[in-house]
Amino acid sequence: MLATPSGTSSCPDADRHQRLAAQLADMIPGAATIRVSLTDPGRTWPHPYTIVKDENGTTLTVRRTTAHIAARWIMRAWPEADWSEANTLVLATATLTRSDEIVGRVG
Repeated sequence: MLATPSGTSSCPDADRHQRLAAQLADMIPGAATIRVSLTDPGRTWPHPYTIVKDENGTTLTVRRTTAHIAARWIMRAWPEADWSEANTLVLATATLTRSDEIVGRVG
Protein backbone atom coordinates (compact mmCIF):
# COMPACT_ATOMS: atom_id res chain seq x y z
CA MET A 1 0.00 0.00 0.00
CA LEU A 2 1.46 3.33 -0.99
CA ALA A 3 1.65 6.10 1.56
CA THR A 4 0.35 9.60 0.96
CA PRO A 5 2.65 12.65 1.56
CA SER A 6 1.29 12.78 5.13
CA GLY A 7 2.79 9.35 5.75
CA THR A 8 -0.57 7.67 6.27
CA SER A 9 -1.81 4.73 4.26
CA SER A 10 -3.59 5.78 1.09
CA CYS A 11 -6.35 3.32 1.92
CA PRO A 12 -7.82 3.37 5.43
CA ASP A 13 -8.17 -0.02 7.14
CA ALA A 14 -11.97 0.23 7.16
CA ASP A 15 -12.00 0.51 3.36
CA ARG A 16 -9.55 -2.39 3.05
CA HIS A 17 -11.68 -4.51 5.34
CA GLN A 18 -14.86 -3.67 3.39
CA ARG A 19 -13.19 -4.57 0.08
CA LEU A 20 -11.86 -7.82 1.52
CA ALA A 21 -15.30 -8.77 2.84
CA ALA A 22 -16.82 -8.06 -0.58
CA GLN A 23 -14.13 -10.13 -2.32
CA LEU A 24 -14.65 -13.04 0.06
CA ALA A 25 -18.43 -12.87 -0.40
CA ASP A 26 -17.88 -13.09 -4.18
CA MET A 27 -15.36 -15.90 -3.78
CA ILE A 28 -17.61 -17.92 -1.43
CA PRO A 29 -21.25 -17.45 -2.50
CA GLY A 30 -23.71 -17.67 0.38
CA ALA A 31 -21.09 -17.03 3.07
CA ALA A 32 -22.10 -14.81 5.98
CA THR A 33 -19.25 -15.51 8.40
CA ILE A 34 -15.77 -16.94 8.15
CA ARG A 35 -14.17 -18.33 11.30
CA VAL A 36 -10.37 -18.52 11.17
CA SER A 37 -7.97 -20.13 13.61
CA LEU A 38 -4.55 -21.72 13.60
CA THR A 39 -5.80 -25.00 15.07
CA ASP A 40 -6.52 -27.26 12.13
CA PRO A 41 -7.74 -30.51 13.73
CA GLY A 42 -5.96 -32.51 11.03
CA ARG A 43 -2.54 -31.12 11.89
CA THR A 44 -0.34 -31.16 14.97
CA TRP A 45 1.29 -27.82 14.20
CA PRO A 46 -0.30 -24.38 13.71
CA HIS A 47 -2.03 -24.24 10.35
CA PRO A 48 -4.85 -21.97 9.12
CA TYR A 49 -8.26 -23.53 9.64
CA THR A 50 -11.46 -22.02 8.26
CA ILE A 51 -15.15 -22.64 8.90
CA VAL A 52 -17.57 -20.82 6.60
CA LYS A 53 -21.24 -20.42 7.57
CA ASP A 54 -24.26 -18.96 5.84
CA GLU A 55 -26.68 -16.53 7.48
CA ASN A 56 -28.66 -19.44 8.99
CA GLY A 57 -25.54 -20.77 10.70
CA THR A 58 -25.22 -23.76 8.38
CA THR A 59 -21.64 -24.74 7.64
CA LEU A 60 -20.79 -24.42 3.96
CA THR A 61 -18.43 -26.78 2.21
CA VAL A 62 -15.59 -24.94 0.51
CA ARG A 63 -12.55 -26.26 -1.30
CA ARG A 64 -9.42 -26.55 0.78
CA THR A 65 -7.56 -24.04 -1.39
CA THR A 66 -10.38 -21.49 -1.09
CA ALA A 67 -10.50 -21.92 2.69
CA HIS A 68 -6.74 -21.54 2.97
CA ILE A 69 -6.67 -18.40 0.81
CA ALA A 70 -9.55 -16.85 2.77
CA ALA A 71 -7.78 -17.55 6.07
CA ARG A 72 -4.50 -16.05 4.85
CA TRP A 73 -6.21 -12.91 3.50
CA ILE A 74 -8.11 -12.39 6.75
CA MET A 75 -5.02 -12.92 8.91
CA ARG A 76 -3.05 -10.45 6.80
CA ALA A 77 -5.82 -7.83 6.93
CA TRP A 78 -5.95 -8.00 10.74
CA PRO A 79 -2.34 -8.57 11.83
CA GLU A 80 -3.09 -7.12 15.26
CA ALA A 81 -5.66 -9.83 16.06
CA ASP A 82 -4.78 -12.56 18.53
CA TRP A 83 -4.52 -15.53 16.19
CA SER A 84 -3.87 -17.96 19.05
CA GLU A 85 -7.68 -17.77 19.42
CA ALA A 86 -10.30 -18.27 16.73
CA ASN A 87 -11.69 -15.09 15.16
CA THR A 88 -14.81 -14.65 13.06
CA LEU A 89 -15.22 -12.22 10.18
CA VAL A 90 -18.81 -11.09 9.62
CA LEU A 91 -18.92 -10.33 5.90
CA ALA A 92 -21.94 -7.99 6.05
CA THR A 93 -20.17 -5.59 8.41
CA ALA A 94 -16.52 -6.44 7.67
CA THR A 95 -15.88 -6.79 11.39
CA LEU A 96 -13.56 -9.32 13.00
CA THR A 97 -14.36 -10.54 16.49
CA ARG A 98 -12.96 -13.25 18.71
CA SER A 99 -15.21 -16.24 18.12
CA ASP A 100 -16.00 -16.79 21.80
CA GLU A 101 -17.38 -13.22 21.97
CA ILE A 102 -20.05 -13.74 19.31
CA VAL A 103 -21.70 -16.90 20.60
CA GLY A 104 -25.41 -16.62 19.98
CA ARG A 105 -25.05 -14.27 17.01
CA VAL A 106 -24.79 -15.17 13.33
CA GLY A 107 -21.83 -17.44 12.77
